[in-house]
Amino acid sequence: MAEKPRTLILGIGNILLGDEGIGVRVIEHLRNRPLPDFVDILDGGTAGADLLDTLCRYERVILIDALDGNYPPGTIVQMTPDELLPPNPSALSLHDLDLPQTLAMAKMLGQAPKEVVIVGIQPENTTCTMELSPRLKHLLPNIANLLLSLVN
Repeated sequence: MAEKPRTLILGIGNILLGDEGIGVRVIEHLRNRPLPDFVDILDGGTAGADLLDTLCRYERVILIDALDGNYPPGTIVQMTPDELLPPNPSALSLHDLDLPQTLAMAKMLGQAPKEVVIVGIQPENTTCTMELSPRLKHLLPNIANLLLSLVN
């Protein structure tokens, strides 16, 4: 049986802005769930370029974040980093990199994970609150189950 690739589930978001913190809240939820030995979880907060070294240590990264795509609130979208890359990745600098740009930088350096899956959740409320909207709070177990199914 082939060894499973070292996998990181990375939650991104700002917990001070309600549903914008969904990625971090999913990681908090996963801390109470059994995980396979080859899987690590990380609260990436609002970091961008600071995650470059971490991302490069994994073969697979599953990223969870709020994503405003004008979908109905709570919609779950799965995509690849190429779908989020800036139009001119060669214009990247190390100043103020967001996560898609950080992934592009890792790719340019030849250090990117072999596989990156982005799971985006359409937020409902991004006002100044530390609470998820009831809709997204209710979805936490479903999102966690989705991430664990992607791991396997």
